[in-house]
Amino acid sequence: MNKLFKRFLRDESGATAIEYGLIAALISVGIIVGVRSLGSSLSTTLNTLGTTIEKNGK
Repeated sequence: MNKLFKRFLRDESGATAIEYGLIAALISVGIIVGVRSLGSSLSTTLNTLGTTIEKNGK
C-alpha cells in the first residue's frame, strides 16, 4: 500500500494534463476579453459614424 501511494505521488501525467488545461483556459479568457473590448470599441465607432451620417443627411 505504501509503495502504491509513493508511486501515485511521483506520477506527473495528471499534473501535466491539468497544466495544459489551465493554459488553455487562460488563453480562452484572454481571447474573450480581447474580443469584448474590440466589440465595444467597434460599436462606439459605428454609433458615432451613424450619428454623423444621420446629421449630415438632413
